[in-house]
Amino acid sequence: MGNYYPPLGFHFLVEFGNQKDEYQFQSVSGLNVDLETEEIAEGGENRFKHKLPVRTKYPNLILKRGIHVDSGLIDWCQAAVEGFDFSPTDIIIKLLNEENQPLITWNVVHAYPVKWSVADFNAEESKIVIETIELSYSYFKTL
Repeated sequence: MGNYYPPLGFHFLVEFGNQKDEYQFQSVSGLNVDLETEEIAEGGENRFKHKLPVRTKYPNLILKRGIHVDSGLIDWCQAAVEGFDFSPTDIIIKLLNEENQPLITWNVVHAYPVKWSVADFNAEESKIVIETIELSYSYFKTL
């Protein structure tokens, strides 16, 4: 383990189960989990309360990329947020090495869009227009 270097976070791939395409994104966030706890007071014990695990809680997955015209992914998002037509899908996120081989793979289960937004336009700045897709999901697991 003397020559171990942690992987870099800029080389990754996102695959949508219902799209059958790979997508390039600028950033992916929301791959974290919290364990909710419940406090129980024990009669006669005044120094502390017992904390017991209750359930896990997952935040929304947030994907950002340069805006795409005629994107099947955006059609899927619009069907959900505009037409209330939901078709949840699994999403595979792969952290890749320098040979484009997966180092770690996450399977995000039962994801569907809850928000789609486009960055502000500003005539005084010269930058790429970024679209943000926010997805709710049940859980993720590492493969």
